Amino acid sequence: MTSLSEAYDDRGWEGRDPRRVSAGAALFVSGALAVVVAILVPTTDLAALADATTEPEVRRLAGTLAGLGIPAMFLGVVVVLPASRRERLGVVAGACLSVGGVFLFRYAYPTRWVSSAESLAFPTAMLYFVGGSVALWFVFSAVATFKLRNNPHGTVTLEVVRQGETREIEVSRDEYRRYRRAARDDDRDDTAVRRELESRLD
Repeated sequence: MTSLSEAYDDRGWEGRDPRRVSAGAALFVSGALAVVVAILVPTTDLAALADATTEPEVRRLAGTLAGLGIPAMFLGVVVVLPASRRERLGVVAGACLSVGGVFLFRYAYPTRWVSSAESLAFPTAMLYFVGGSVALWFVFSAVATFKLRNNPHGTVTLEVVRQGETREIEVSRDEYRRYRRAARDDDRDDTAVRRELESRLD
């Protein structure tokens, strides 16, 4: 019987703009480095390079680096992946909210933080949390639908094996679902499906 292959192949990166991939990778790596540096700032002498000498200044610097690094990583992911416009805008909007939370943190810390009557700690945390959640949601959406979105014509590539020879054909998603149901249904006659696939090879 004609065999049905995996729905998608590994050619998802063909046709991608190398500059976009490089920019996304650089953005992701920069964000990751910022988070790593934020971890090292309180425990090493790195803070002195930014003239942060007091403990509040060190914490402010570390919080700023970590706060900017995470949305940068989210942006890097959607720049590299073939995300939809809605998903890119969603990540950008979430990243902007998170960056707004970082600037609010820099304004509030330490004089308007938890020990102040005008404490801005909770609004700052909520703004950053909402922004990060929005960005992360759209990143997950982009990753989860990467294979589907990467197919520009909405088709599925099937490998058909006939007489030891493997050929590839493209079918619509509806046709793929119909073929898959036929292949999985043991009680169903697959002769019509096999003939239809073989006719596409001729």
